[in-house]
Amino acid sequence: MPDAHFFTLTSEAIAALNSPRFSSKLIQLVQACLDFDYAIILGCKEGRRPVYLYDSIDEERELLFQRYLTNDYQHDPFMRYLNTHKQQGIFTLKEVIHEDLDYYSYCQRFYQQTGWKDELCIFIEIEPTLWVSISIGFINETNFISKKGISALNSSFCIIESLCRQHWKKADFHLAEPVKGHKSSIELHSSVQDALATFGRDILTKREQQITILIAQGYDSKEIALKLAISEGTVKNHRKRIYQQFNIASLSEFFQLFYNHLVTPIK
Repeated sequence: MPDAHFFTLTSEAIAALNSPRFSSKLIQLVQACLDFDYAIILGCKEGRRPVYLYDSIDEERELLFQRYLTNDYQHDPFMRYLNTHKQQGIFTLKEVIHEDLDYYSYCQRFYQQTGWKDELCIFIEIEPTLWVSISIGFINETNFISKKGISALNSSFCIIESLCRQHWKKADFHLAEPVKGHKSSIELHSSVQDALATFGRDILTKREQQITILIAQGYDSKEIALKLAISEGTVKNHRKRIYQQFNIASLSEFFQLFYNHLVTPIK
């Protein structure tokens, strides 16, 4: 049964709807049900790579950008489960592992390097082709997935679901927005903005930079055309030249290049 603290956090999350503070308030609400070490929130569009929205990771953060978001997400048993079943709910690793033959290689590439011992995911359907994934990870032995915690999450799922829908139905998925008063969030937002502003700055035209920024935030050619009020064909022509300038041949290479740029200090 939720306590007074849970309802206080719920109130704070409601007050933070449609603001950059929402993600951190949502995670505090989830943690009131089940204590954990780290959290990651991703926006998932059907047929697209996930969009980074939030994380509370303190160590080995570069792995999230350089490994997971560029390639390893494709082998993530949770992402595979979501793409296959398109089912809302709370899922432990044990519930999805048996359907994923690549689990052990995924663990070698990601879990062993990050130190995560266990994980569960909360999937929220915002609309039929738009989902939010909340991954919560466990590193310390004092934190673990308990039956009591799972029960509390299940009891609170309708509240978490409603909050997510209210927030993300009215906002596009954007890379790491700042949280006022949270130093790490502000620093991350500053790093993201610097990376977006400087990525390809010396080799791209201003229009190509505009398109590059939108690609990095997960928009496809049709969406970019609508945002910039140009034809989809024009966007595709610009994308072709952008790829040529970066000497890459795929969207996967684009994101690998961008995330490497993001985690490399600007001189």
